[in-house]
Amino acid sequence: MPQHEPKTCPRCNKQFECRVGDTPNCQCSSISLSVEEQAFIEDRYADCLCIGCLKELKNKYIFFKEKFLNH
Repeated sequence: MPQHEPKTCPRCNKQFECRVGDTPNCQCSSISLSVEEQAFIEDRYADCLCIGCLKELKNKYIFFKEKFLNH
């Protein structure tokens, strides 16, 4: 039986359900992150984030990369 764990997003404090025992149905499986995007997020947060924050941080990384790394 899949394990579902209630979590609080460390970034926005929103409650969400982590499905560590059912990864394909976890909210985080709906977003694709590059290795660089994952590292950018992992440098800032040690625990799971809600899907809204994952999407925001992905966009922030893209903005950061375009503004500072593509010169």
